[in-house]
Amino acid sequence: MEPTPETAHRRDEGIVLAAGSVSIAIMISRLLGLVREIVLARYFGAGMRTDAFNIAYRIPNLLRDLFAEGALSSAFVPTFVRTLTREGKEEAWLLANRVISLLLTVLAVVTLGIFFGAKLFVYLLAASFASDPEKFELTVQMTRIMSPFLVCIALASAGMGILNAFGTFFVPALASSAFNVCCILAGIFLSPHMPRWGMDPIVAMAVGALAGGMAQFIVMIPSTRRHGFRFRFDLKSSDARLRHILNLMVPAVIGLSATQINITVDSQLASIFGDGPVSYLNYGFRLMQLPIGIFGIAIATVTMVSVSRFSGQVRTTLGSSLRLAACLTFPATVGLILFRHEIVALLYEGGSFTAADTLKTSQVVLLYALGLFSYSAVKIAVPVFYALDDTRTPVTVSLLTVGIKIVLNLILIVPFGFFGLVAATTAASWCNLGLLARQLRKKTGAFPWAEEIRSYFMIVLASCLMGIVCLTVFRISWLITSGPDVLEQIFRLGTAIAAGIAVIFPILRILGVEEGREIPRRIRALLGRSS
Repeated sequence: MEPTPETAHRRDEGIVLAAGSVSIAIMISRLLGLVREIVLARYFGAGMRTDAFNIAYRIPNLLRDLFAEGALSSAFVPTFVRTLTREGKEEAWLLANRVISLLLTVLAVVTLGIFFGAKLFVYLLAASFASDPEKFELTVQMTRIMSPFLVCIALASAGMGILNAFGTFFVPALASSAFNVCCILAGIFLSPHMPRWGMDPIVAMAVGALAGGMAQFIVMIPSTRRHGFRFRFDLKSSDARLRHILNLMVPAVIGLSATQINITVDSQLASIFGDGPVSYLNYGFRLMQLPIGIFGIAIATVTMVSVSRFSGQVRTTLGSSLRLAACLTFPATVGLILFRHEIVALLYEGGSFTAADTLKTSQVVLLYALGLFSYSAVKIAVPVFYALDDTRTPVTVSLLTVGIKIVLNLILIVPFGFFGLVAATTAASWCNLGLLARQLRKKTGAFPWAEEIRSYFMIVLASCLMGIVCLTVFRISWLITSGPDVLEQIFRLGTAIAAGIAVIFPILRILGVEEGREIPRRIRALLGRSS
């Protein structure tokens, strides 16, 4: 049934308000994540130790994307929402208990596999580390410490799905802040004491990551209990709904495996270039995760729940979500391109992180920034397929994309070194989005880019005009202060960013982009609700 204009307006308003709530929570978490990366950079730099930590952390993180936050969320949330809507709370709680019981059983075995097979996992992700025994053993040690991380994050993901189904988005989005706080505290306060226990100082970051995973799960317990959830171990595999979730998860895992293959290939290739490149790629991508998390994941989370409830309104819901993402990510892209060196220097440079590290990381940021909208849009589009019970299409597209990425890696790594890996990632992300758009449009007619090409052109134009204003303000600020002091850097960069925020929405309104009017109004409404 087609929505009435009033219904559509209420739905769009709900998407913006809910996405705004999630954005605030994720913004807090991402900012804390940025502080975590600053601590990592300032205390440990970009070299052997940070490369070892990044590979060790990547092992449970890859499996988390496969079995927890990625596949589980995509399969569990739509099924749980339908059970809650059609069968009531009791049946929904029964389903949640069975899903969590199965997760605990399977992932306990996976955790043991990571712990005892740590050397194999490290070799699979960074075989060249074997040529440096100290680096290899340090990576293995941290991998074993973080092996239970996967179980904690899977439980947190299940709790997030439950709360999202009840329309609670803020608390689960904020939960990862607990993880970042634990890592920050471990880096600052625990690392100086590690040598007295016979361990490298950076091992403290692995301990902090494990503690953070536990905290991320624990902080969601009070909210789920308020909704009435009580965990009971129940491993009844004959539940048709559980089998439905598993049927959705299997192709989702296959599809996400393609992404993990890309990451694994990137890790292997980057590690060939010696100490540093693995860390440069990590620091650059962490900067990208700030806008992706704030905009892409927030909008995707709300869109998936909305489509699960109102499957007949896919076209208008998705169109609104993508325009909203474009209005936020294109200006962010321009800002990152223009001020990438200043941002990296301000955030990371100092202590063990040198000016040479800043230059290389800023070049990585430039290449990643070119794909900011495509990263965010893919995160919005993929859950829509799962909400419509279509798992085959995202899997097929993902497998095609991994092939494209590997081919691009091989082509670009020769002339550009490890920077070619980043360029290949960005190009493959745009290919991924194009393939998804084609399939979703063919399936539902729900990717209305052709009709809205003018809107996207105006958003790009507005972002470029904003960039001119930002650059002008930044150059004027150099006339006021041009010193290297941190406060002076903050002043120059802060005035440019403030100018961009001040002009982007008026420019969007002048160019006739409706979101230029709607986003500020919804932000005011959201702030009014929270005050």
